[in-house]
Formats: sequence, structure tokens, C-alpha cells
Amino acid sequence: MGDPARGAAVIRDARPEDAARCAAIYAPYVTGTSVTFETEPPTAEELARRIAAAQRAHAWLVTERDGVVQGYAYAGAFRARSAYARTAETSIYLAQDAGGQGLGRPLYAALLDRLRGLGYGTAVAGTTPPNPASAALHRSLGFRQVGAFTRVGRKFGRWHGCDWFELALREDVDEPGIGAEGAPRLP
Repeated sequence: MGDPARGAAVIRDARPEDAARCAAIYAPYVTGTSVTFETEPPTAEELARRIAAAQRAHAWLVTERDGVVQGYAYAGAFRARSAYARTAETSIYLAQDAGGQGLGRPLYAALLDRLRGLGYGTAVAGTTPPNPASAALHRSLGFRQVGAFTRVGRKFGRWHGCDWFELALREDVDEPGIGAEGAPRLP
């Protein structure tokens, strides 16, 4: 499981100073793959904003080894309507040289545990096929594929599909309420 001379991986909440490293991890996915449908790599400032937003009601975790962030996993709102308030959409990205080192599964599992603790009942994730490693990761954590779009994202001069995965996190969740300003009350 990787180089024994390396230190153990640590999973923790992302901090604002992690934004630049998260942006560096994400950029090759944006510019060189259809794994994400984003077409311009976000800046460190934008990633800092996204980290803060995710941590307000969901989570953004990083895994680091020897003080260097090797990947991140986060969750956000699935849809805006209040009945969706107990469903979170999840994502995970590892540095290009961090794959196959056993970092992804524990990081994603920690994110799912955090979501359970926050009162979320369902996690969903979209993957761009073909992506057998991502599909295997999701299945290993208990997700099941529940659907697929065949042409929803246009990138690199062609259409791409999206496979959708779902995981029941817990049954005992509160019905979403409506706050004073009409927004769903979250955990």
C-alpha cells in the first residue's frame, strides 16, 4: 500500500490555506479530462470560496501525507427545493500521482460518515463514463448505479454522458423545514 517510508495519511477538514493545493490537484482534471464538465480551472481564491461554502452545511475534507495534501472530497446541495435538503451530492479528486495508494476510499468513507453525522439521508454522485476506477470506488462504498444520461456535457468537441450513483446513508432524518426566509433548514 504505497511506499513504507512515507508517513501515514491524515484525513482532516480543509482549511483556507489548502485552496491552492486543491486548485492544483483539480486543474489537470479540468484541462485534460472529461471527468469534470468544468472547462476553466478555478483559481485558489475560487476554491477557497467553495471550501467555505461546502463547510457551512456539508463538508470538505482533505487527505494529506507528510504535510502535503494528496486529495480532497466534498459534498454540496443536490437540488435547491426543500424536499432535497437531506440529499448531498459528493465528489472526490486525488492528485495525479496519488492514485493507487489507498487514499481515495478512506477519504470518501470519511466524507460519507460526516454526512451521516450531519443528518443527511442520501448521497448521490455523477461520473463521466468510461471511468471504471471511479465506478469501482463508488460501488466499494455501497453506492449503486441508478441511472445514466448519454449526452449532457459538451467538452473537447463532443458530447459526454453521466452515470448517476446513489447511497442510502440513514433512514432516520428529519423532514426538511422551511426557515424564516423560505430556505430549507439544514442540519
